[in-house]
Amino acid sequence: MSRPLVIEQPEGVRGIVAVPVRTAVVQPGDDFLAIVADAVRGIARRADVVAVSETALAIAQHQTMAAQSVRPSKLAYLVCRFAGPLATVNQPESLQLVIDRVGAPKVVGACVLQVLGRLVGQRGLFYRVMGPAITAIDGYTGTMPPFDRFIVLEPHEPSAFAQSLFERTSVDCAVIDANDLAPAKVLGASQNVNRDVVARALDENPAGNSDEQTPIVVLKWRGEGANPMLRSGVSP
Repeated sequence: MSRPLVIEQPEGVRGIVAVPVRTAVVQPGDDFLAIVADAVRGIARRADVVAVSETALAIAQHQTMAAQSVRPSKLAYLVCRFAGPLATVNQPESLQLVIDRVGAPKVVGACVLQVLGRLVGQRGLFYRVMGPAITAIDGYTGTMPPFDRFIVLEPHEPSAFAQSLFERTSVDCAVIDANDLAPAKVLGASQNVNRDVVARALDENPAGNSDEQTPIVVLKWRGEGANPMLRSGVSP
């Protein structure tokens, strides 16, 4: 287990401490619910929130695809040339999966809007247009071995997983999409979780984005007053 990290974020989030929790490398078919429940035993309490990696959950659910099995189109190769070096769409295989989901016309239209937007000082229009079709796919360069040549898709029913963990441990849970490049997102959560607060608390990605093997972060409220991570405001 890594040392606790005090999260210094905007008003409303100050007072949250993040405790990254190390596990073995999650494999396809693993009982991820059992892995998380065992890993946080003795660490997480009723007033905490267990934040779990959407990538680890997706891998356990067999939501991966070998990059070498994807045959990128000419459009995929063309568009990825103009993406940033760390973007998912920098990889033609990942971008091809996006094209397969939404169709080539939408991708071309999003590219046109991206170019026009830059001319008037607006950035990110490509991602706004593509929406979940882009965010649902993790490129293989951001995944640790042995999955560094696998594209990871979105997990199945993340809220159902989070609620199941709550029922098993009595600790609330959120499934998180977090990295070092963009704001964190809550893909699913148990019913009592304040998603906005939990997402902001994880914007700095305390789990890390390299080989830390910490797909779990336990968030603890150490501030004054009611716990902002939970809708009921449970005290620690």
